[in-house]
Amino acid sequence: MLKTENIRNVCVMGHGDSGKTTLVESLLFVTKGTDRMGKIADGTTVCDFDAEEIKRQISISSTPVPVEYNGFKLNIMDTPGYFDFEGEVLQCLRVADAGLIVLGAKTGVQVGTEKAWKALGERKLPKFFYISKIDEENADFMKSFRELREAFGISVCPLVMPIMNGDKMTGIIDIIRQKAMRMSGGTREEIPYPDGVQGDVDELRAMLSESVAETSEEFMDKFFNGEDFTEAEYIKGINEGVKTGSICPVFCGCALTGIGSMTLMQGLIDYAPSPLEATEKVDPSGKTGLMVFKTISDQYGKFSFFKVMSGSVKSDMTLENPRSEQKEKLGHIYTVKGKKNTEVQEVVCGDIGAVSKLAATKTGDTLRESGSGIEYDGIEFPEPCFSMAILPVAKGGEEKIASGLVKLAEEDPVFRVEQNAETHQMILSTLGDIHADVLRSKLKSKFATETTMEEPRVPYREKIRKKVKVQGKHKKQSGGHGQYGDVWIEFEPQSEQDDLIFAEAVFGGSVPRNYFPAVEKGLRECVHHGVLAGYPVVGLKATLVDGSYHEVDSSEMAFKTAASLAYKAGLAQANPVLMEPIGSLKVIIPEGNMGDIIGDMNKRRGRVLGMNPIGGGMQQVDAEVPMSEMATYAIDLRSMTQGRGSFSLKFERYEEAPANVQEKVIAETKLLGENED
Repeated sequence: MLKTENIRNVCVMGHGDSGKTTLVESLLFVTKGTDRMGKIADGTTVCDFDAEEIKRQISISSTPVPVEYNGFKLNIMDTPGYFDFEGEVLQCLRVADAGLIVLGAKTGVQVGTEKAWKALGERKLPKFFYISKIDEENADFMKSFRELREAFGISVCPLVMPIMNGDKMTGIIDIIRQKAMRMSGGTREEIPYPDGVQGDVDELRAMLSESVAETSEEFMDKFFNGEDFTEAEYIKGINEGVKTGSICPVFCGCALTGIGSMTLMQGLIDYAPSPLEATEKVDPSGKTGLMVFKTISDQYGKFSFFKVMSGSVKSDMTLENPRSEQKEKLGHIYTVKGKKNTEVQEVVCGDIGAVSKLAATKTGDTLRESGSGIEYDGIEFPEPCFSMAILPVAKGGEEKIASGLVKLAEEDPVFRVEQNAETHQMILSTLGDIHADVLRSKLKSKFATETTMEEPRVPYREKIRKKVKVQGKHKKQSGGHGQYGDVWIEFEPQSEQDDLIFAEAVFGGSVPRNYFPAVEKGLRECVHHGVLAGYPVVGLKATLVDGSYHEVDSSEMAFKTAASLAYKAGLAQANPVLMEPIGSLKVIIPEGNMGDIIGDMNKRRGRVLGMNPIGGGMQQVDAEVPMSEMATYAIDLRSMTQGRGSFSLKFERYEEAPANVQEKVIAETKLLGENED
């Protein structure tokens, strides 16, 4: 029976194309968890099995896989490196007890490396590094290692270094034990110590010794007395340093040949915390409680991944969901390895499992034993910042898009869909253009719905700037009763509220009181469409001051029509203007990008209100900017900052648009109307 202390939950993170998926494939292969080494190019890896991942050759979804080694179970969670899929990373971080940051020996520290470090730091999780692709041309372990030290400080400590024969990695040196190892027929064996490497080994060992010395006064005394640490002392010091964050061990290897893979696994077993020692400790003796951290939805139904936080989970258990207040029966429970599910009878505390067919449970929910009062914190996802209108290629496909996106939202809680009643567009908001493109591909492959995207229409407003008094007269004679309504209305701007203010100042009964509501109703219907470009009119006051009526031919409908005629005539004379929405923008960027960001903001007609340093070489820029200029900002900011920047944009108020913008919008609206006709 698996024990909680023999479990390691590790989230594998890093920049796109740093070698994460291939590393996980290697760990499975060398432990005989798979019978062949899958390749991304062939679409045969365990973790990237989704059709979109195979097509694009990138990870889109996070994939937890069990790796068994030396009596321990490592739940290795492979996560996407592309920032559009940050939500997938956050799901796994919620249940991970440590993070393994992968970086290429050629590319070194990249933006994804920095983001992974920051995310693990925010959650106070232990950090490990793995320098991958040592066999690649121009790969340089020592250069990448020094980059890590420079970027993240002296906590970055080497535990191994590669043995090279030209460009090929042939083995690995264990820095603590000062032994050389190689892979032979799927097993590790010790080999003679190579020539010419002692200088580098001594340099790396000195760095490690210094960090170990910092973990206790006893070790510090020994270090200053010039004594070397024993193997047991190194291990004890590293364990302590990993827990406190003062030591972040560095491993390396070549995943394709398997060199370094077993050393990495043993390192994670030795130094990563078990769920009992983790930042968020589990409780094996408590009542059953689990956290659902990921959902997969396909044509066969729904699959929910969970981590057992308290007690244990057995098949056929019934647990309650405190959010939905529903009971859920866990009929069949599984361990999952890519596409392969293995049914189990029990998942122990601290372990990861999956269950099918939960009806009322979503990603981030708690399931618990009745009466336990257990409830775990959910998952905080980033706000989607890239919005486009999504529409069907074929007419009448809106309902299929909407129902397809509802299904996709079960496994991807990050994107948002909104039906904008004003612009009559379905707005899809995501973390970026790749995220949106993947959702569209899934709509096509899973729901046979082809879509296209366009920039969302901007909800402008119209307003008048001067007071006018106009007549609206509706007179129609056609056998029998005619139609007669006659009003004089004063239109003027007001700043009390956006909605229309209707008043009357009629003297002498020129318009009977029973027709006042019809006049008001006619005007309220009209203000939804301005006279410039058909946008709603705001800040308008209309006062009925005079008119006339006919005892037989006047009616509510006639006065309603007269009011609309007055509206059209009056607003055209009242110096109407177009108002544009202004957003409050907060951008967080590296200090070095400040010039580019300010220049770009000026091009977008933005006003910078302030700049505040927020630490770590980052600045927050506060600005106000027209919303119409921000459709592509998510992509442009990523390009300007190489993915380091982030922003939030919220509607603030309406302001009068410049004359050239007004002319352009009016012309576009006219053209749109002609096309629709």
